[in-house]
Amino acid sequence: MKIIFLGVGEAFDENLPNNSSLVISEKTNLLLDCGFTVPWQLWKFNNDPNFLDAVYISHQHADHYFGLPGLLLKMWAGEDKGRTRPFTVISRNGFKEQFEKLMDLAYLGFKEKFKFEVKIIEVEEGKDIEFQDLKLSFEKTVHSGENLAVKISDGKNILIYTGDGSPLPDTDFYKNADLLISETYLYDREIIGHSSIVSAIKFAENNNVKCLALTHINRDFRKNDLPKIRDKIKSNKLKIIIPDSLDEYSL
Repeated sequence: MKIIFLGVGEAFDENLPNNSSLVISEKTNLLLDCGFTVPWQLWKFNNDPNFLDAVYISHQHADHYFGLPGLLLKMWAGEDKGRTRPFTVISRNGFKEQFEKLMDLAYLGFKEKFKFEVKIIEVEEGKDIEFQDLKLSFEKTVHSGENLAVKISDGKNILIYTGDGSPLPDTDFYKNADLLISETYLYDREIIGHSSIVSAIKFAENNNVKCLALTHINRDFRKNDLPKIRDKIKSNKLKIIIPDSLDEYSL
């Protein structure tokens, strides 16, 4: 698998797009979250309306799913060059109803004009699904809204994306992951349902994670403080990266 960090910013970062990654396997192109600033990042990477197979939405906060209407409308494009094959949206139980409301609020009546089918797969904690060549598993995190972390396996490697929030205590869900993409808002303080850099590193070390990617960092901390303490962010037990938008990582 290859991962493209499309956006690494938190909700209101004026310089970085919302936290979102693209997973590319042998048979699947899967987008992880689609906040309001994510779609144009995808188009920078690949402008083909048929490129994506699916998107996973971790939770229903605007910086994680309000980009869906724009994403789908540009796929359609209103012309013969638009998307032709089905597109899948994967999210927790109850998402289908919210998706319909979001599309009508953003572009009333346009979904009926699409020349492609939008399939909704609702998932829940503790139940796995197979999507093309990928296996997906889910677990709740500690967040201000119901958020499901997703574990993705292609049979060779394991990637875990937390979405937002801290992992549940005493969980085995993250053990031995090849890459853990963890949202970390501040350096050593966990606030408003977000993990911290220090706690994420400790958690990854305790769970034998091979590489930890730190994203969703507070905009002011990233700008003013991160450059001063970057050399403190390290571990003898695992690799730690702080990706920029459109950086790539291969498993």
